[in-house]
Amino acid sequence: MALLKRRVRGQENIPTASLPDIVFMLLIFFLVTTTIDLDMGIPMQLPDRGGEFKVNPENIANVLINSKGQILINDELTDLSQVTEVIAQKVESRGLDPDGKPKLIVSIKTERGTKYSDYIHVLDAVKAAGATKISIAEPES
Repeated sequence: MALLKRRVRGQENIPTASLPDIVFMLLIFFLVTTTIDLDMGIPMQLPDRGGEFKVNPENIANVLINSKGQILINDELTDLSQVTEVIAQKVESRGLDPDGKPKLIVSIKTERGTKYSDYIHVLDAVKAAGATKISIAEPES
């Protein structure tokens, strides 16, 4: 009987020397081609830091949104559909300052339990009325 020699196979290896290069190229490709959506938030221009000045109380319209979704403008209950009209009348009656902007400052204040959607609807209505000076007051405790 003839002895059969077993052929010893060498271990087969996958060449991995270029793997880091390929991974790096893929990383660069996906970083370059991916678009990142940025949440812009509420577009408002904030005033310069630290400046204080006196404001005529007649030039301020106080808007309060309570936790029930009711809107009070200068302590008068107002429906959301009427906010734009009421603020527009107040903007028109107060006139313009020397810069050509309305003199009226709208101060929006909320209670702690106020829904965010109610706040945004009122803010949009105030902007639609032509008010450019909007103060976002701190919620009452």
